[in-house]
Amino acid sequence: MKYLLNGKLTARPGHQDALAEILLEASKLVASARGCHLYVIGKEKNDSQSVYVTEIWDSKEDHDNSLKVAGVRELITQAMPLLDGPPAKGQELEIIGGVGV
Repeated sequence: MKYLLNGKLTARPGHQDALAEILLEASKLVASARGCHLYVIGKEKNDSQSVYVTEIWDSKEDHDNSLKVAGVRELITQAMPLLDGPPAKGQELEIIGGVGV
């Protein structure tokens, strides 16, 4: 069963774009990681602080191993000072079905 993670990160005021750029760099790094099917970054039109990450992996183990991809830890280190508080635990969702899964 595939693993879906939907997360929301809240940037400090004025840092949403910088946080999104770091996450976009992370998406490039994990694109070739084992089990990665989707890693997309989004934001709401009327919310100047939140950045959303939606990921689909073959398994939670593959997701966890993506943190070991070269460069990912460095990007996490860059992102942490931009956050308005500690990151919240993402929603781990069971995929029921749909296009592309």
